[in-house]
Amino acid sequence: MLVSAILDGKGHHIVSVSADDKVSSVVTLLAERKIGAVLVMTKQQIEGIISERDIVRVIAERGAAALDENVGAVMTRKVVTCSPSDTVGFIMERMTDGKFRHLPVLDDGRVVGLISIGDVVKSRVSEFEHEQEALREYIGTA
Repeated sequence: MLVSAILDGKGHHIVSVSADDKVSSVVTLLAERKIGAVLVMTKQQIEGIISERDIVRVIAERGAAALDENVGAVMTRKVVTCSPSDTVGFIMERMTDGKFRHLPVLDDGRVVGLISIGDVVKSRVSEFEHEQEALREYIGTA
């Protein structure tokens, strides 16, 4: 399965914030949307990504006052990306090796989606279910 198939199933909606936004507003956004990360963008360019892990880390380091800081001071700047033509196996390996749970999807340099480890697991489970059903049908007709 390809990343493009996951995006086709979940949609291409991208939630983003500005580097000038407050960390507290990102916390609210993550909670309201029930998501684990958002892209930090200027127009169509990725400046970084901020995740629950980034927020927990900065609060542990600096205390609750970190919630009043700008996102730009907290975000992960080195963002690993993938493309719609990458396989699920490839991005699973990339996420595991890099120890992160979200990958922006770029197509010709343009952001077209964000894939989470949850999306990957859901797609793999769906693949296995389809394979099991095909085997049941095959066995039933043999």
